[in-house]
Parts: sequence; C-alpha cells; structure tokens
Amino acid sequence: MRYGRIPEEVIEAVLKRNDIVDVIGRHVHLSKQGHYMKGLCPFHSEKSPSFTVTPEKQIYRCFGCGAGGNVIRFIMEIEGLSFSEAVTKLAEEGDIPITWEEATEEQSEQQREKADLLKAYDFAAKLYHFILNNTDQGKAAKSYLVSRGISDKLIETFQIGYAPAMWDTLVQQLEKRGFSLPLMERGGLISARHEGGGYVDKFRERIMFPIYDATGKTIAFGGRSTGDAQPKYLNSPESFLFNKSRTVYNLHQARPHMRKTQQVVLFEGYVDVIKAWEAGVSNGVATMGTALTKEHAALLNRNADKVVICYDGDNAGQSAAFKSIPILEEAGCQVTVAMLPDGKDPDEYVSTYGFDRFVREIIEPAVPSMKYKLLYIRKNFKLHEEGDRLRYLQTAVRMIADLASTMERDHYLKQLASEFPDSSYESMKLDMHEILLQSEKKRTDGDNKPFLWNNVMNNGRTTERTRSQTPALLPAYHNAERLLLAVMMHDREVCERVESQLGDAFNVEAHAVLAAYLYAYYAQNTEPDASRYIAMLQDEQLESLASSIVMMGAGHGMNDQVIDDYIRQIRKVPMQEEIERKTEERVRAERAGDPLRAAQIAIEIIALEKRLKST
Repeated sequence: MRYGRIPEEVIEAVLKRNDIVDVIGRHVHLSKQGHYMKGLCPFHSEKSPSFTVTPEKQIYRCFGCGAGGNVIRFIMEIEGLSFSEAVTKLAEEGDIPITWEEATEEQSEQQREKADLLKAYDFAAKLYHFILNNTDQGKAAKSYLVSRGISDKLIETFQIGYAPAMWDTLVQQLEKRGFSLPLMERGGLISARHEGGGYVDKFRERIMFPIYDATGKTIAFGGRSTGDAQPKYLNSPESFLFNKSRTVYNLHQARPHMRKTQQVVLFEGYVDVIKAWEAGVSNGVATMGTALTKEHAALLNRNADKVVICYDGDNAGQSAAFKSIPILEEAGCQVTVAMLPDGKDPDEYVSTYGFDRFVREIIEPAVPSMKYKLLYIRKNFKLHEEGDRLRYLQTAVRMIADLASTMERDHYLKQLASEFPDSSYESMKLDMHEILLQSEKKRTDGDNKPFLWNNVMNNGRTTERTRSQTPALLPAYHNAERLLLAVMMHDREVCERVESQLGDAFNVEAHAVLAAYLYAYYAQNTEPDASRYIAMLQDEQLESLASSIVMMGAGHGMNDQVIDDYIRQIRKVPMQEEIERKTEERVRAERAGDPLRAAQIAIEIIALEKRLKST
C-alpha cells in the first residue's frame, strides 16, 4: 500500500497515455461532429445527445447536467472512485509505474488507517472463508448452504465464509498480526467489550457474506445467523469505508454485465443475488435489506438504463418495490417489476422451480412500472362495490396522467376501459386532460437547483450561478470574468498579464479559485494544456466549471484593448457595490434626521465615483 500524493509527472503520464476518446468510448457510444465527439450522457437520462468530448483539449462536457472534466474525472464519476484510485486504475491500464510522494503527517495517518482497515477486512474475509471450507466449526454452516442450493462454485465466487461461535476468534488473529484493535473497532470489524475492557468479534455463529466496494475491495460484511441470534441478518456498521446508502451488493462483479446489457436486476438480499447468478442472472445486485436510496438509484443509473425490481413476493417486498419505482425513475431508470407468485422470494422460486423457469417466467416477463403500480393499488379497493370501483378508476387515471408519453397514457387508459366497460374511454380521457391542465397551471418555471460554489471564506465575492444559466442572463462582470479565464486557459502571456494587473480580485469566488490554479499551473508549465490544468483542481464543481469555460475557446475578438477593458470592468465592481451601499446608508441617515452624517456620506460617494471614472 502506498501513501501520500501522486507526483505530477505520473498524473501527466496518465493523461498522455489514456486518450479521452478511447476511455469514454468504452462507456459511451460517440459519433464525430466536426471537431467534437458527441453521445448520450452517462450521468443523466437524455434522449438527445448533449455529452461532448473534445479530443484536442482532452476534456468532456455535458451541456445537459453540467458534468465535465478530464479523463481522470470521468473515471472517478463513472466508477465511483477517488482521485488516487482513478489515477491508479488508468496508470495500471497504461503500464505506468506509480510512485508516491511523501505525504503530510495528517494525510499519511488517514491513508494508513484506511489501508490497514482494508487489509484487515481482506484478511477477515479469507479467514472466514477458510473456516467454512476447512474446519469442523464450519461443517454445519457448509451443509446448510449446500441444502439451500449454494454450490462450492458459488461459495468460491462470492467468497462466503463462517464466523464461529467463539467470542474472539478474529480478535486474536488480528492482534497476532499487529493490527490496531481500536482502529478495527472504529472500522466496524470488532466490538469493544462492555465489561472488563478488551474486544470481542462483532460476528459470531454467522454465515459471512463479504461486501465489496466498486473496485472489489472488502469493506464490510453481512452475516446470517445459524443459531437463535437476532437479527437474522446483520450488516457491518457504517464506517469510513462502508456507507450502506451508497453501496449495493455484488456491484463489482455485476457491473460488466450491467453495462453490456444496459440492464440490472435489483434484489433485496445476498442469497437472492447468489442463486440468481447460478441461474445466469449475472447482472444482479442487492440493497442488503435497507430501503433503496437516491444514491443507490444514481449508482445503478450510471451503469445501466433499465432496472428490473425482483423483490420478495410477500406484502413487505411488494410494498418496497412500489416505493422504489419513483426513486429509480427520478434517477432516469426505465423500470420493470418481476412478479413472484404465492409470496415466494427469488431464492425460494429458484429452489422450487429451477433456474430456467426463474429466468423465463420471472425475469424476462417483468411488467412495466405503471402496470405494476395499477395492479398493486387494486388491493386497496373492493372492486365489486361501485363506489370503490370508481375511486380506483379515479386513482388509476391520476397515476396514468403522470406518464410523460402520450402514447403510454393512451395505452393504459384503453386497458382500463376494456377492463371496466361501465366506464368509457372518452370519459376517462376527459378526466385525465383536466388533471393535466391543473398540473400545468401549478408547474413553476424551470427545474434546476442553484449550483453554488461552496466556500465559506469568499471575501464577499458572489457565487457561481446555476449550471444552465446563459451568459446573457448574467451580470456583465460575470461574463467578463469567464471570457477572460477562457483566454487565460489558452494563453500563458495573457494569464501572466492578468495576474500582475488583477491577481485574485475576481468578483465570483469560483472564478478567483480557477485563476489561482491557473497562476500555479503556468508557474510549473510553459504550454497551455486544459486536461493537465483540470487535473490540478481535484474538485467536481471546479472541474465542471473549468470545462464549460475552456469550451468557450480563446476567440471572441480578443486583443490587448479588449483584455484591458475586461480587467477594468472587473476591478470596478467592488467600487460600484460600495457606492450602492453608501447610497443606501445616506438615505437611511436622511430618514433618521441626521443631515450632517448624510452630507459626509455624500462626499464619500463623490470621491468613490471619481475613482471609478479614473479606473
């Protein structure tokens, strides 16, 4: 394990060795349009391509969601990796040796703790796996797994293990190998003893399912009780390695198959995923018993367009499926739901009917989300009673009205009309049009949330505006700063000139930060290189902003006079704002009956206006 910062020359080699078109082309179908490559953005759902790759600058930019950066940022976003992990991955793919600089004491400690904990989790997974397969303690658990249809091959593929009933099997082994037990406890691997001090194993007498991060490193465990211990399933607590709301089981193995098929099958538990794998469903993942979150949905959508929900067939499972649909659809997923009969769960269905029938009769004929929702809400109404039947139809029409596609709305209305002939298609369509009309009246303009540069120490500067806001809607100084930065990114001499005349006096905080990085970049490099400059930023919002600015190019009729005008315009802003503040202060003094104070402020305003004219 290495510690510290990756040297600049390694980052530079990674950027040179990994052409952005080749790397992004593995994940996005790109087509050439002039000097650019275009495709559908992998980070949000869209039908018209707004995702642009610029080979000359080695950057990408989505004009729909604002994502942008260089090849390192793309790998970070698409695979959920840290900066160092993304550089390491690209370096290994490019056969580039990685060496690390000396880190600060704080960085070294944090990285060392993470590395030690990852090493400990890897060791624990191997220990539990060995105990299951090679000891008397694991025989009963192994027999149980075999009885559930989990073969030796599956046990090996998913590295299933067993934690014995003793209190300190893992603690002893960790201590013997020199691991810090307080760190192991903070990382959720062991527990502090309540009485008498010391530590005990967190998992005892449980079948152990390792939980991996996106790169295949063990970061947690799920344990199924083989005795009377409760709960039946127990996950590792959250730690600086493991966040339950952002982790799905088996993603590291399922991801290649998800991307190939653009489909993921979403289960509730480990065993469902494992048994489905044997059935050939190699794109299955699970949320490990926790409710689906927006982070889960976004993670799935980054890797596949379609989601098949395959939850348990009982009331709890079907309710969870119903609640998951809007979360997945909001993330941009196309959702279908597998219908399991008689309250069975996927594991039981496979065990009862076999692998082929599970795929053929459950996964492949999964129903569209709207059909499932209509079927699900029916149980709340007594359809043989006229009043309840009408209420069901009214509820169903409101749900159908939420569909974006006119064709889909018409399809489901016709289905309702054929199922309930006492209610005509025309009357339901009229009701739906009224719902749509009311919805249109309530709708507010726009759906973009503010995109703010998050820095509490901004020295009074304004923040960067929303991603979608066009330059025409922004103040003149804002546009001047962006255009000036665009030229600076392409021209070292202009950057040096701006540094000497303006320094960090940009009025938008994010622009000031980008300028500071540009000054630092040119202090180390003679030639402009957008991709290498963006690699310095290591911040998603800054990289996105820099990408949008560099795409503006260095044209716009730039010459020395225009650059000087921009600099003057930017420098005037603080004085203009001070004049506005002084004017308000003078008005308040006049209203308060203090003419002497008002006159004094008026003199200050005149002096500021003179300075402003001479700037």
